[in-house]
Amino acid sequence: MDTTVMLGHGSGGTMMKRIIDEVFFEAYAGDELRRGDDAAVLPALQAGERLAFSTDSFVVTPHFFPGGDIGRLAVCGTVNDVATSGAAPLYLSCGFVLEEGYPIADLKRICASMATAAAEAGVRIVTGDTKVVNRGHGDGVYINTSGIGIVPEGVNLGGAQCCPGDKVLVSGTLGDHGIAIMACREDLSFTANVQSDAAPLNHLIAEVLSVAPHTRCFRDPTRGGLASTLNELAAQAGVDITVREDDVPVKSAVQGACDMLGYDVLQVANEGKMVCVVAPDEADAALSAMRANRYGADAAIIGEVSAARLDRGPKVLLETAFGGTRILDMLVGEQLPRIC
Repeated sequence: MDTTVMLGHGSGGTMMKRIIDEVFFEAYAGDELRRGDDAAVLPALQAGERLAFSTDSFVVTPHFFPGGDIGRLAVCGTVNDVATSGAAPLYLSCGFVLEEGYPIADLKRICASMATAAAEAGVRIVTGDTKVVNRGHGDGVYINTSGIGIVPEGVNLGGAQCCPGDKVLVSGTLGDHGIAIMACREDLSFTANVQSDAAPLNHLIAEVLSVAPHTRCFRDPTRGGLASTLNELAAQAGVDITVREDDVPVKSAVQGACDMLGYDVLQVANEGKMVCVVAPDEADAALSAMRANRYGADAAIIGEVSAARLDRGPKVLLETAFGGTRILDMLVGEQLPRIC
């Protein structure tokens, strides 16, 4: 175990998994936490109903970027985590940690953005907290949001349910958020306008479930990108997942930026995309439902699930554009700190 906290422990990759397993899980993990899904599903007061509950903290820098800001990110991120369980998100809490001297005008702008995103998602911010730290002891503003929703009777999603033969879908182009933040932070300019994809996807998820009721799971590929997300699912279910590189949707400007910066676009963070694993006979219906939603126009079926080989553990494999196959690993270390 590492002796100090490092930036890589927040990366979404192998270092983050290690600190979760060896610190948080070892101290207090119960069955709900050990499932490893984005939201805990809990029993509700009425028979047949369950609650989905999730929390997230946001420290992105800069606070304002093309396509969004820290406030929109905070609402969308937690709404999406709750929705991955198949729940209808209902209520959010919001906690602010503010640094002395932060401009009130910027705070109002962030709050207005949060209100707009909450209205779009159909959720209400119903409770909150505010703390202020001394000048020089923070970085303007950090936000924590928690969300709760109701899981309908009969809906039971989770990464462990992925089965051989299932199809893997993504709801749109990858890497948009990570490259938008990098470009803004480092004052990079591209011929095409690259914007963050931050968006609430609860309605898209509900529309997929209405036509593909045997969907296995949803997962939002945030830190660590698609590669880390698929490795998590493969490990949960004990299966292999094969992805076809040519079928993965990526904007040319984003791919060009990744090539220039030396990034693997499949490891770059997203904030408005969803990975979906569905039963094979429902994949086309799920794809059509995604494409009918404003946030799923570029959705694609990118791969499938297969049985893991007996001589090794579960793996994620990438069929490359050159006709070869390579292992697609989780992100190791920290690619871009404070991405969300």
